[in-house]
Amino acid sequence: MSPQKKILIVDDEEDLCLLLKIYFTRKKYEVSVANTLTDGLEKLESWHPDVLFLDNNLPDGLGWEKAPELLEHYPELVIHLISAFHPKIPEHHSTKRLYVIEKPFSQQQLNALDF
Repeated sequence: MSPQKKILIVDDEEDLCLLLKIYFTRKKYEVSVANTLTDGLEKLESWHPDVLFLDNNLPDGLGWEKAPELLEHYPELVIHLISAFHPKIPEHHSTKRLYVIEKPFSQQQLNALDF
């Protein structure tokens, strides 16, 4: 049996985090949530998830600005950038590990994710 994949959700919208956690837990993923950039980066370092859902506008900073650095530091990490405000997508050579999901998104869009 292969190990359970881990998903970290970093978003200050607690209701969205709860819904995503329930959704992915039902799909047999191990899920953790952080509501600030600082907490998210600490969990990323200690927990080593396979997939990161990262909001841009967080109470203590812009999450998307960290994406290129995170891709370099965690070579196996897949990042799904989420935002309702359509900020500029960070540039990085590893486009196969960096995706954008615009809020609001549907369950169909989540079902289509492959990781």
